[in-house]
Amino acid sequence: MAAQVKITFLGGLGEIGRNCATIEQDGQAVLIDCGLMFPTIDTPGVDLILPDFTYLRELGEKVVGCVLTHGHEDHTGGLSYLLRDLRFPIYGSELTLGLARNRIEEAGLLDRCSFEVVKDLERRRIGPFEVEFIPVTHSVPDSFALVFRTAQGVVMHSGDFKIDLTPVDSRVTDLSRIGAIAQNEGIRLLLGDSTNAEEAGHSESERVVGDALIEIFTKHRAGRIVVACFASHIHRIQQIADVAKMFDRKVFTLGRSMGKNVTLARKLGLLDISDDMIADIDEASKFPPERVCVISTGSQGEPLSALSLMAVGQNKRIDIGAGDLVVLSADAIPGNETAVGKVIDGLYRRGAKVVHPGNAKVHTSGHAKRDELRTLQAIAKPKAFVPVHGEYRHLYNHSKIAIEMGVDHDNVLLAQDGDSVILSESGIDFGEVVPAGYLYVDGIVGDVSHGMLRDRKVLSEEGVVVIFAAVDVSNNEVAVGPEIATKGFVPVDEKAELLEEIADLAREVLEKALAKDNFDKDSLARDLRSAVGKLISRQVRRKPMIVPIVTEV
Repeated sequence: MAAQVKITFLGGLGEIGRNCATIEQDGQAVLIDCGLMFPTIDTPGVDLILPDFTYLRELGEKVVGCVLTHGHEDHTGGLSYLLRDLRFPIYGSELTLGLARNRIEEAGLLDRCSFEVVKDLERRRIGPFEVEFIPVTHSVPDSFALVFRTAQGVVMHSGDFKIDLTPVDSRVTDLSRIGAIAQNEGIRLLLGDSTNAEEAGHSESERVVGDALIEIFTKHRAGRIVVACFASHIHRIQQIADVAKMFDRKVFTLGRSMGKNVTLARKLGLLDISDDMIADIDEASKFPPERVCVISTGSQGEPLSALSLMAVGQNKRIDIGAGDLVVLSADAIPGNETAVGKVIDGLYRRGAKVVHPGNAKVHTSGHAKRDELRTLQAIAKPKAFVPVHGEYRHLYNHSKIAIEMGVDHDNVLLAQDGDSVILSESGIDFGEVVPAGYLYVDGIVGDVSHGMLRDRKVLSEEGVVVIFAAVDVSNNEVAVGPEIATKGFVPVDEKAELLEEIADLAREVLEKALAKDNFDKDSLARDLRSAVGKLISRQVRRKPMIVPIVTEV
């Protein structure tokens, strides 16, 4: 009897980001991507969000390698944290490994992994699997779909992909190879990118953006042009540089990640920007405005990013003003819309003109839409299907597409983070559920609990009331206070009567407790919190954090 194959999802199913899964057979496991997610409005103060690595730590030395579909941080950014606990080789394209290496090197963990460069259509034996790397088009070059030849047949992971017939680098999604595998071997299970499963039609070619950029540069010949995009979007950077060359503009990179990625991509031959076309950003002021094109980070309105600092006049290298044009060549990631809007407002306030995806075709998605997903299903003809990479609504709609395209309803599993699926000779079914919560990074990995995040949200939304008091336990009386201090609760001058009422109630609670010989500070704090909380709720319909501080004298 052939061995079972187990696929466990540790992130990316139910959110955009944290993409991470394992495929296991014969007591060995291969990691498929290991990404991070960026914080949202619900995670104040958090730097990054990682998958829960508990299951991977339990596997330990059974993890024999990690295969990367592409170089985006939501697929690679978690490696610099996981490698603190495990050691394994990492497989991917040269660019993907170069992008991943940057973070791993910064973390000082290069000695805990090796980098195994693979090329298009190459096959590698990794643990119990033969893995084939199939070219796909995405918004970062040299992306792969992965084909695992297992004891239970072919398992294919689409990676992030789109079907662009005219990509900038002419490297198309290799549908013919996928079709050949489907015809000759059959695809037992397909794991498919679901990001745009709600979007009708077909994604536009990246070349559409190039045409829009030409039109923009044509209309704006006099002043400086700043184009903000993702630092990993090498194709977009190439198009910006090509258009800048057409209009005799020098290219300047702004932002640390942009500079590093452009240098890496030029070194690998993935970016064709000649030495005489590119110059140091510190030299930009020496050129007339009509000869300046800055390619910048900050398209998502990230705090302290190059573009965000420009919007408030604090960028040390570029002082944006009247006559300048800023192009945001990226859609706002869900959750970032407010931050991006503030940056756009700031740029307008400084006198700049702003072009963004809402008023020009300066961005196109790197993910397949519904017609492309149908095309992949028609070519791959999978026996079973699990949608991956997306929020729950994306996964749900992708599962309906698979059923529509002929996959048996019983063989379409709608999995979530923590689920595992088992491939066996009897079919496909759910297996065990493993820990797959969020690991919050706030300076130190795992430093932030759910309780702490809840407290931060209360503080930001309702404020804090601090009650100071000192009790004399020998005489059973309140010696000092209570004194009330607040932050973010109510204006002190407008609500002085309420604060006096809180102080009177706090003294009453303490005196009653002391009269009963209750000197336990935790108990006193609990009584204060309960009584004062009820008073505040009744008076102003608010629920601030209440912090009693009771000392003995």
